[in-house]
Amino acid sequence: MDVYQMELSAAVRELLDATVGEMVELFGISRAEAVARINEQWHGRDFSGDDEIVLHEDRHYWAMLIYFDGEVPDWSDDADRSGWVARPAPARDSGHWTVPG
Repeated sequence: MDVYQMELSAAVRELLDATVGEMVELFGISRAEAVARINEQWHGRDFSGDDEIVLHEDRHYWAMLIYFDGEVPDWSDDADRSGWVARPAPARDSGHWTVPG
């Protein structure tokens, strides 16, 4: 079973895997939660083309945008995010949790 709930090209899969890693590193969340957040954001989408729009940004951009629900006050790597409010993780019964943990 694929962990992502959307159609993906190899390049988009690579980006999403990198975005998961970025979220785990930046925010201290589990891989399962990072995948669930991506699934909640984009479930059912078709990213199977070779030049998908999501490929025009990097893993850091998507990690920040998804985790903070688009409310990113400072994009710099060394920004103090201690007072920022993250979007709540998807509910466990939402169907977006495809990775155990």
